[in-house]
Amino acid sequence: MTKAGLTDPEDDIGTGAKASAGAPRYSRRLSDKILLAFHHACDQGDYEIAEQLLHILETMLTRRTVPPEANRRKSIESLVAAHERLWHLRHPEKQYG
Repeated sequence: MTKAGLTDPEDDIGTGAKASAGAPRYSRRLSDKILLAFHHACDQGDYEIAEQLLHILETMLTRRTVPPEANRRKSIESLVAAHERLWHLRHPEKQYG
């Protein structure tokens, strides 16, 4: 960690250890990081950015991948849940309860 709680860009994501001279290893998929950024944008009330992040995530998940991702169903379910969260945040008057 560096000042202000920011991580060193050379740190290996998720471990805090310096990356080796080779390609860095990441503990999360890019789609997971985008979903995390989406939830952060929602928490900050920045719904426009959240919507743009969802569009990016949807593009990533709907394009054909070779080989098919083993966790595709879970990823699609997370995308649907994210869309639902954003809709409920934008339409609080439509909440049931």
